[in-house]
Amino acid sequence: MVSVSLLDRDRQWRKSEIGLGGSEAPRQDSFCDYTVSQDRTVIVEDASATDLFADNPFVVGDPHLRFYAGHPLHAPGGEPIGTLCVLDTVPHTLSEAQQGLLRDLAFWVQSELANDAELDHAAVIQRALRPQEHPDVPGYTIAGGAVSRGRIAGDFYDLRMHRGSLRITLADAMGKGTGPALVAASVRASLRTAPDRSIAEAIADADRLLEEDLADTSMFVTAVHAELQPETGELQVIDAGHSLAFILRADGSWEHLRSTSLPLGMGMGLQPPEEREPRTTRLDKGDSFVCCSDGLLDVLDPDDPYAHVYRVLTTLGPDGAIREALRLSSDERATDDITVVVVRREP
Repeated sequence: MVSVSLLDRDRQWRKSEIGLGGSEAPRQDSFCDYTVSQDRTVIVEDASATDLFADNPFVVGDPHLRFYAGHPLHAPGGEPIGTLCVLDTVPHTLSEAQQGLLRDLAFWVQSELANDAELDHAAVIQRALRPQEHPDVPGYTIAGGAVSRGRIAGDFYDLRMHRGSLRITLADAMGKGTGPALVAASVRASLRTAPDRSIAEAIADADRLLEEDLADTSMFVTAVHAELQPETGELQVIDAGHSLAFILRADGSWEHLRSTSLPLGMGMGLQPPEEREPRTTRLDKGDSFVCCSDGLLDVLDPDDPYAHVYRVLTTLGPDGAIREALRLSSDERATDDITVVVVRREP
């Protein structure tokens, strides 16, 4: 039998096990509790022949253990929190090589636990970086949301006011996992720096960041960076290779704000980076600006995705549409992060 067990105050939780037939057991009197208290490798060749374990309830009762070999697992801070252990109902001995293998396997499990803890921490930070509240702009409904396919996402969105204008950003770093998440965070920070820059200047600086500092990673980022003047509805949009920004007009027609330039980080080494001029359009009353990451395409009606989005938006409104998009992330067709932003000018 084998188990990876983590201990709390009074229980041992078997996060992975073979042969023990249960996911938990009392901590009191357990061999793993003893191993954690000793904080060292513990090998018991025949528990029934030892003063320490002969009367142990796990020895005299089910599962009638005789052999135990365990090595402590440590949290990132160094404290012992559990064990990797091998058990049997008949006595055994372990050679020096086998003991070394047990320690090596325990170190591997411990490394995985540390990686999980780091990913959990990264996910908490990433969620904190998402807009906690969306701007309140009279005459507009503003909604956005994101859900990660894995623990952390390569997508991000941002909605913020600056001197009466609404800045809208949605970006998607190539790939999945920690690397794209770090790149996305770098791009977000770059676009937020020096808010008095125009959106063209902000995009050029983010492009330069990827070209100069992250060129060796071969990473690129598709992005939409836009600025809305609420009083007039004027909307300036720069689409860097993203091509998933649209305006749903009040009459039900769609205007696709097609990309006119390469993704960020794909300037082919040109200096200075390719100049990106914003496209100017207008949100009239009843119009909606809609932008998403390509993960949403996986879960839309493949026969008519425009009708699907139109139906959801007109029925549920922007906030309900975001909730529906995030709900669809649990669909078996979903294979990527999903991020969506909707800005509607009310009729």
